[in-house]
Amino acid sequence: MSTIGAPSSPALPTSTGGISTDTSRLKSNDNLDKAGKKFEAVFTGMMLKSMRQAKLSDSLFESKALDTFTEMQDAKVAQTMAEHTPLGIGKAMTDFLAKSQSDLNSDPAKPSP
Repeated sequence: MSTIGAPSSPALPTSTGGISTDTSRLKSNDNLDKAGKKFEAVFTGMMLKSMRQAKLSDSLFESKALDTFTEMQDAKVAQTMAEHTPLGIGKAMTDFLAKSQSDLNSDPAKPSP
């Protein structure tokens, strides 16, 4: 039974509600580091966007082109900040995921020290 407008492709066996449950990519520290940097960049970008929306001052020139350029500039600044001077939220996320992954891989029969 399908609903109108719904895609006709079958659901993936490793997904629940559109969210992938495949955690095999978490086993690599490189992948965790990349995810942490991307998360840091997204978080910093959202923070910059919120600061821009505060409109603490009126700009002298306003245009759609200037808004687009400012958004692109903020995205690049956020990416650069995540790579060179991170806030630490990406590192905290990767540490948490690495710890939870090691907890999942540990043998439940062995007591932890």
